[in-house]
Amino acid sequence: MKIAKLFGAVALAAITFTGASCASNKGVSMEKLNLTTDWDKVFPKSDKVDHKKVTFHNRFGITLAADLYTPKGASGKLPAIAVSGPFGAVKEQSSGLYAQHMAEQGYVALAFDPSFTGESGGYPRDTNSPDINTEDFSAAVDFLSVQENVDPERIGIIGICGWGGMALNAAAIDTRIKATVTSTMYDMSRVTAFGYYDSMDEDARYEARKALNAQRTADYKSGTYFKPEVDFNIPPADDAPQFVKDYAAYYAPFGRAYHKRAINFNRGWTTTATASLLNTKLLAFSKEIRQPVLMVHGENAHSRYFSEDAYKNMTSGSRWAANKELYIVPGANHTDLYDGGLNKDKIPFDKIEEFFKKNL
Repeated sequence: MKIAKLFGAVALAAITFTGASCASNKGVSMEKLNLTTDWDKVFPKSDKVDHKKVTFHNRFGITLAADLYTPKGASGKLPAIAVSGPFGAVKEQSSGLYAQHMAEQGYVALAFDPSFTGESGGYPRDTNSPDINTEDFSAAVDFLSVQENVDPERIGIIGICGWGGMALNAAAIDTRIKATVTSTMYDMSRVTAFGYYDSMDEDARYEARKALNAQRTADYKSGTYFKPEVDFNIPPADDAPQFVKDYAAYYAPFGRAYHKRAINFNRGWTTTATASLLNTKLLAFSKEIRQPVLMVHGENAHSRYFSEDAYKNMTSGSRWAANKELYIVPGANHTDLYDGGLNKDKIPFDKIEEFFKKNL
C-alpha cells in the first residue's frame, strides 16, 4: 500500500512538473492562413456588433480560423461563447449566425472552422477526427480565456448538428466550459458505426472497414485523398428521404445557404474521412458532465433520437441530472435549427439566451 501511494505521489509530481515546464506556448509557430477580408456570410451583418477575423491554435499545432463577434460599446469582462457546426459546414453559415446573435445579447462570441475545413489549417483537407475536433472546442476556450474583455469563469459553447456531439464530448473533458448548448445534435460516431436508426450490423461495419482500408491503400499509392465525383447542382430524386431534400435546400448551390468553402453539397468529404468515427465512441463520459446542458431539437427532425438518447443517458441514474434539459421545438425539422428555416423563426433563441443568462 505504501509503495502504491508513493508511486502515485511520484506520478502526480511528474505530471505537475511536466505541465509547469510547458506552461508557455507563446513560441508555438502557427500556420499562416489565407483569410478573406470580405463579408461572405450567408446572413446579413448586424449593426449591433463589432466583427473581426482571428486565428488560434489547438494542441495538435493546427491553426484555426474564426470570426469574433463583440457587442458594440461593451466594456468590462463579458461572458463568452464558442460556436461550431454543423458537420461539414463553415463559420459563414449556421455557427456564425448563432454567434452574431449571441453577441447582440451581450456575449463575446467566437464562430470557428474546425480543423481541416473552411479557412482553418490542417492536412489532409476535408477530413475529421473525433479527438482533434473535440480538442478544437477546448482550443477555442483557450483563446477566449485570455482575451482582455472575457471573464474566463463565464465561458460556454454551442455545438450544432454533428458538432453537438463534439460539444458534449468537450464538456465531458473540459471543466472550464461552464454551460453547453447543443442544437439539432448528431452523434457522429453512432450514425457512422451503426447507421441511421441503428440499422447497421457487425457484418455491414466489417464491409465498410474493408472498403475504407482498400481506399487507404489506393490513396497512399496515388499520393492523393480520393473524393467521389458528385454533381450537387442536381436536386435530390423525388424518392430521396425528406431529410436529404432538407439538407439540399440549405447547403446545395441552389439552396438558401450555399457557401463555396463548405464541404456538404459542395467539395465533399474525403472517402476515408469517416474511418476514425467507426472506431471511436463519442459521449462515453457524457453522464459525468457536471455543468449545465441544454439540448435543443426539432419535433420533426429525423435526428431527434440522437438528442433524446443522449439526454436519457446523461440523466438516468446521474448525480448531475438536475441541470440537464431537453427542449423540443414544435414543428421544426433538422435543418430548421440551422438558420430558423424558411420563415427564420424556428431557432429558440429566447430559450438559449435564458439558459446562458442563468448559467454563465
